[in-house]
Amino acid sequence: MVEIAKRLSFQAAKGAGGGEVCGEHQEALKLFCEEDQTPICVVCDRSRAHRAHMVVPIAEAAQEYKERIQAHLKTLREEREKLLGLKATREGNSREYLGGFATYISCPQCRETFPQRKLRLNRQLRNIVEAARKLRLQTGREPAPERLCEKHKEPFKLFCEEDKIPICLVCDRSKEHRDHTVIPAEEAAEEFKEKIQARLKTLREEREMLLTFKVSGEKRSREYLRNTQTERQKIVSEFQQLRQFLEEHERLLLAQLEKLDKEIVKIQNESVSKLSEEISRLSDLIGELEGKCQKPVTELLQDVRSTLIRSAKGKFQQPEEVSTNLELRLGDFSQKTVALMDTLRKFKANVTLDPDTAHPILVLSEDQKNVRWGYKPSPMPKNAERFDSWACVLGCEGFTSGRHCWEVQVDVGGEECWAVGVARASMMRKGRINLSPDEGIWAVGLWLGQFRALTSPEETSLPLSQFPNSIRVCLDCDRGQVTFIDADDGAQIFTFPPGSVPRERLRPWFWLGQESQLSLCL
Repeated sequence: MVEIAKRLSFQAAKGAGGGEVCGEHQEALKLFCEEDQTPICVVCDRSRAHRAHMVVPIAEAAQEYKERIQAHLKTLREEREKLLGLKATREGNSREYLGGFATYISCPQCRETFPQRKLRLNRQLRNIVEAARKLRLQTGREPAPERLCEKHKEPFKLFCEEDKIPICLVCDRSKEHRDHTVIPAEEAAEEFKEKIQARLKTLREEREMLLTFKVSGEKRSREYLRNTQTERQKIVSEFQQLRQFLEEHERLLLAQLEKLDKEIVKIQNESVSKLSEEISRLSDLIGELEGKCQKPVTELLQDVRSTLIRSAKGKFQQPEEVSTNLELRLGDFSQKTVALMDTLRKFKANVTLDPDTAHPILVLSEDQKNVRWGYKPSPMPKNAERFDSWACVLGCEGFTSGRHCWEVQVDVGGEECWAVGVARASMMRKGRINLSPDEGIWAVGLWLGQFRALTSPEETSLPLSQFPNSIRVCLDCDRGQVTFIDADDGAQIFTFPPGSVPRERLRPWFWLGQESQLSLCL
């Protein structure tokens, strides 16, 4: 039993050690010398004893000899089968002679013989077997100390520079790597570590540069956003002040004009009163003199001297029609009005026509500044924005706040029908619509020989001495007001009062009748 235990322990130690080693160099026997027909280690391969010999990996030699052995085994198995057949025949003959005798076996420990049928439990042997089984299980669970070559079970100690893979010492002698440049794995690892470290340094520098750029960019963006917010606040504040200034300036100018009107009326009334008094006095004197001439000579000559003195007393001085001071003040107001008009021109919007909204009967110019009535509908793509009933078109621009002005030149013909104004960007485009504020349209125009404002519930007729050729549309989104002015003489045509227009996106709106044409002034 002790010998069996020792043998099992030796097998376990051998399995843990990884195979037989060279007795001289203590290296694993991984090569095979074909001249000496013996396994050798990698150090033996470099020695003088085997330097000129043909050496192959032991796995290749083992495979070759396995094939040879398999051939011999086939022959031997055939011979064994023949012998087994012969043995069976002879045993059969022996049983015939020993028919009634029992078979005896011996105990492996005390060597006592006993019949096969009388077996006893050997607890000591059972314990040894269980100990051996546990030893094998423990040996199998021991982890490998390092990665090994799958083919030769050798650690990767070399590196093939051609294939860029780690190899073992046996792979180095194989045909696959025999002509390749091979260096120790530690040197290759150190070299690649240096390359990786250099690349890491570059990558870290690039990352730092990008992080710096990111931080700088974010900082600049925040500064730009602060600047835009500051500018936004300035613009809002400036326009609030500008609106306040314009409103105050408007009130001041109108008050001064009203005062000037009163002064002119007062001067005119005083002049008329003086003229009336003088006319009455002269009328009385003329009547008196005419009566005097009709009297007899005696009465005519009576008090004639005093009559002549009264008629010759002081000539009437014609009053001045308008004082020089008033003329200067009127001229000053004219200059202020011109300056105000120049200021208001700065609010002039650059409006262009939107071809996606134009009715198919309308023809737009290439610069989208002119629209006219066509002779037949043009083939246009259908979309939800296009008018399909009224010959209307919208401007491209949309306004939600501030003041905006644009001028429209009118060239009519045929029916002389047209209208200009503003409309909700969301107004209905399909089917018959009512051209009024109820449908989101605030406009003025000419049709059926009358100039009208498109008010609700009914249109408002505007009695103008002559129809305007150019109209300025002034939209104040903040006050919800639209004003139409004759651009030629500056006369106000009509105003939708404050609060009439909702505070939502508004777009310029145009409607044309047959042979009419509208142009947006630059």
